[in-house]
Amino acid sequence: MTAPVDVPASRGLGGVIKPGFTPLSPLNAVRPPILLGAICVLAGVLYAWGMDAAGWGNPYYSAAVKSMSASLTNFVFGSFDPLGVVTVDKPPMALWPMVASAAVFGYHGWSLLLPQVLEGVAAVFLLHRTVRLWAGEHVALLAALVFAVTPVTVAINRDTNPDTLMVLLLVAAAYALSRSLVTEPGRATRWLLLAAVFLGLGFVTKMLQAWIVVPVFAVAYLVGSSAPLRRRLLDVLGAGVVLLASSMWWVALVSFWPGSKPYIGGSTDGSVLNLVIGYNGLGRILGRQAGRELVGGPGMPGGPRMPSGFGGSGRPGGGPGGGAFGGGSGFTRLFGEQVGGQISWLLPLCLLVLVAVAIAGIRQWRSGQTSDSARRAGWVLWGGWLLLVGVVLSAAQGGFHSYYTTEMAPAAAAVTAAGVAAMWRHYRRPGGYRWLLLPAAVTLTAGWAWVLVSRDISWNGWLRYAVVGAAVVAVVLLVAGRLSLKGTSCAMSRVAGVLAVVTLLAAPALWSTATAVAAGGGAMAQAGPSGSGFGGGPGDRARGVPAQFRGAMRGNLTAEQNKILAYAQANSAGSRITLAVDGGAMAAEAYLIHSDAVIVGMGGFSGQDPVPTVASLTQWVQQGQLRFVVTSGREGGRGASGRGIRGGVSTLRTQWVQQHCAVVNPASYGGAAPASANAAGPADRSEVLYDCRAR
Repeated sequence: MTAPVDVPASRGLGGVIKPGFTPLSPLNAVRPPILLGAICVLAGVLYAWGMDAAGWGNPYYSAAVKSMSASLTNFVFGSFDPLGVVTVDKPPMALWPMVASAAVFGYHGWSLLLPQVLEGVAAVFLLHRTVRLWAGEHVALLAALVFAVTPVTVAINRDTNPDTLMVLLLVAAAYALSRSLVTEPGRATRWLLLAAVFLGLGFVTKMLQAWIVVPVFAVAYLVGSSAPLRRRLLDVLGAGVVLLASSMWWVALVSFWPGSKPYIGGSTDGSVLNLVIGYNGLGRILGRQAGRELVGGPGMPGGPRMPSGFGGSGRPGGGPGGGAFGGGSGFTRLFGEQVGGQISWLLPLCLLVLVAVAIAGIRQWRSGQTSDSARRAGWVLWGGWLLLVGVVLSAAQGGFHSYYTTEMAPAAAAVTAAGVAAMWRHYRRPGGYRWLLLPAAVTLTAGWAWVLVSRDISWNGWLRYAVVGAAVVAVVLLVAGRLSLKGTSCAMSRVAGVLAVVTLLAAPALWSTATAVAAGGGAMAQAGPSGSGFGGGPGDRARGVPAQFRGAMRGNLTAEQNKILAYAQANSAGSRITLAVDGGAMAAEAYLIHSDAVIVGMGGFSGQDPVPTVASLTQWVQQGQLRFVVTSGREGGRGASGRGIRGGVSTLRTQWVQQHCAVVNPASYGGAAPASANAAGPADRSEVLYDCRAR
């Protein structure tokens, strides 16, 4: 099985167009630019549908966007709060376009999501241009379509997580690498270095996750370049230097920044390198505890903050065996209930394609036949990308979310498109048995779609019958067309080919469409039924999520929080800080989003960052800069469930507040009456307001 050869040699495959050969003949009726435009419009509609009602995306990053607009330092560092106490736990590059959009259009949920939509459409367009260099126009169009309707891609591009920009930069790097493989050696080096720049910017977007594909890029260039081996090795070494420079410039800027700066959220010592290696590095791969021990330092924050009962363990990172929102680590993670509906629809097909390509390559090598290096490099790039990212995400022991798999989507789309085109070519070629690959692929994909949809038939369960029914018809027509007297030229086979492609894409496309129409949002981007997702799938139907947390996960203030905020604003005149919020980012996000006041979220993302310290709180109160503090529960150092998930400085902060500040009677701001004058109120209260000038 080889890649399709429907492009001239200058396009990088070295093939010759056979007379009358039309790999995807139904596409020939429409000019490619029109089809590409239609695919980009489709992507834009899916990503932007109901954008004004989609909420604030991930409120953690949306709140930071507002804070970053307050000062240059906040902008450069990605400060979570307007005072510049602590940063978000990722580099700020993905947030910079959102800050710019908010400056132009105002601070709204849709203005923050607009850059995500544009970046998502740009990635679809750029994937087409990249795959076209390798496999031709028709394969590129199909790859763009597959990518555009991948459920996890639709979900993440409707959110404010940094993965959208990271994927765009990785696809841009793939484009530059592909150009280097079809360009004369002198210019090829420049394209390779540009690919390294894009990979480095991906690091500045989401750190080491963007580097997962770096080995694949290096191998693809080494096996695909036409330059002498010595030149190829020097090029790769040079690209490595450029990669480090384009990745570490922000790290250096933060490290050598003159004057005061925010604490680096997620780190154990306030340094960016600790964040890179620990929380966003070894902590993700080896697990929270292992990463902490290897990096050093107490209290390394874990994965997402959550009340007990989410994902089984109630602990950050989801406990042993993987993240709370991606299932246990292992080979089956990508096909499990939390992740399968996001990315795995076409993974069985991709594995079939890669196995067939590997077998064909081995046979070709054993027979001594030469192969086109650019074609081989393309399979190494996209197949290696898909497999390596899949293996790393499957094996990750630390905090894991299903939307991380969006990094696999461009490669899955390219492999699917090239594989289907090659299967179609073998189906139309007389003789042999390889024509069976296409019916087998349709059967395999439809069967897996049945399994995925059947996991929750309450959400578009009818889709499984439609897909399997279409697959049966497609397979019957494929077999009948192949065995007919007119052979592969009969109209039946062409109709069957179109129906086969429709069957392959029907389930993920309709899954994505239903997700877009539902206009859901929340902290954890997710397509389809929410399952055990945190922060909402479509319609915010996160199962098992207590009602008091659902608003926070979408960045909305509860009625009680609105009253607390109004009371603090009315009574904190002269104080620099209107309200300090204890309990991690989830407790502070909505206050930051819905107020122009200076709000401090204590403890960063998980509530475990060692800022502000007890000494800082004491100084703020003594200097009259802080009066009101709101905590997330009665018992210091505990989550909403009452089970201890916090410790160290976070517990000390809570204890300091309880010892040095007085509980504000909820009746003062219109809340529920407390059990006694000094009580915090009902045991299930999620917020308790303290006045630090009352004692």
